[in-house]
Amino acid sequence: MKVSIITSCFNREATIGQAIESVLTQDYPDIEYIVVDGASKDRSPEVINRYKDRIATVISEPDRGMYEGINKGIRAATGDIVGLLHSDDFLYSTDIISKIVKRFEQTGADFLYGDGLFVDFNNTDRVVRNWIGGSYSKWKVRNGWLPLHPTCYIKRSAIEQNGLYDESYKIAADSDFLFRYLYEANLKVEYMKEYIVRMRMGGLSTDSKRRRQMWEEDIRMYRSHGLNPTITKLEKMAWKVPQFVSAKLKKF
Repeated sequence: MKVSIITSCFNREATIGQAIESVLTQDYPDIEYIVVDGASKDRSPEVINRYKDRIATVISEPDRGMYEGINKGIRAATGDIVGLLHSDDFLYSTDIISKIVKRFEQTGADFLYGDGLFVDFNNTDRVVRNWIGGSYSKWKVRNGWLPLHPTCYIKRSAIEQNGLYDESYKIAADSDFLFRYLYEANLKVEYMKEYIVRMRMGGLSTDSKRRRQMWEEDIRMYRSHGLNPTITKLEKMAWKVPQFVSAKLKKF
């Protein structure tokens, strides 16, 4: 099975190299890596170009935000499985894609997710949140639970049937996408109890300056799906509390 991994980047010269290297050092042989740069103004294009001969596709042109970049990457993808790696993040281990493919082959899943770690932006050995995906059920999704977005790997055939990211959202497009796939669609969903990614705190949805925008977009998103938006948003926040507690108690 071919795996397409998409990284959307804009002005991430300090971190994009580590993200790229974490893909290029994977031991799985059939990876199509797609990097979409939204015409960065810093040295990101220079960093990406260092690896250009080892990246399947590089798209470098202005866009209207991360989700447009991700959609461009999905349209360019030819793999059987599609996953995302944000430009501030990096894959947990060099064999994690091999483990993901093996689990797809064993289960016949359409959609697979796992665990992830939020880490300090500068000291990536310091874990801030321990995100354990846990078991899947539509009841949990209806009550605010969603898996960690960059741990999700999806059959391209399922994406073709259920659609791309809604670019009218600037932050909550991933939540809308996951809700559609995990609640409204009828997919075979599997949880893999493995850490898949380390994510630096400070991205679009973890930046305190943008939490108000995230609240407003989540309210709009849940309302669009016919749910009580405020209650569901509060439930979503409640699911996150154990992640911070676990990060304090567990030794990594």
